[in-house]
Amino acid sequence: MTFQTDTDGENSFLLSRRGFVVGGLSVALAGCSAETMDGLSAYAPIDGSVAPQYRRRRVSYATKEKPGTIIVDTSERYLYVVEENGKATRYGVGVGRAGFSWSGRARVGRKAEWPTWTPPPQMIRRQPELKKYASGMPGGKDNPLGARALYLYDGGRDTMYRLHGTNQPWSIGRAMSSGCIRMMNADVVHLYDRTPIGTRVVVKA
Repeated sequence: MTFQTDTDGENSFLLSRRGFVVGGLSVALAGCSAETMDGLSAYAPIDGSVAPQYRRRRVSYATKEKPGTIIVDTSERYLYVVEENGKATRYGVGVGRAGFSWSGRARVGRKAEWPTWTPPPQMIRRQPELKKYASGMPGGKDNPLGARALYLYDGGRDTMYRLHGTNQPWSIGRAMSSGCIRMMNADVVHLYDRTPIGTRVVVKA
């Protein structure tokens, strides 16, 4: 096992021989949220809070990956679902902030509607006000995982990273999460409905 150090001083490690790099895994455990939460609507209306370039659209996209593959380009803040004939559906996303970003390959191992969010102990130590959610926050409009979550697995092992919705639609296009890939709720519902278990996910730095 190869250890590295991220900018917060937390250990990160190489999870598999295929190079799935998990940055700050102990911090991200089921957290996948920004450091603060708010009571914004569970849904992400097109109300000006999300820049136009991050709205869902069908685009031309050249890749060697097979149709159905999900590709996340963290530097550009886009998620693509590869389609036939050089096309893809593109979604705007929010990504991990410095020290919490990651890249590699995985598969969708589980899916959940209105998932429960449980902040990890490390997050609770940084934000004691989250202690009341130590046993889990039920799904709903204030839950930072939003309307849907797709759980990423590597070799049958939960990576602790997710593709999920958000109660902070203004964060789309920004790097501010604990490593997970966040989407507008309307978009993650759209992705959820077309993504079967076992779908390949490629995350590019």
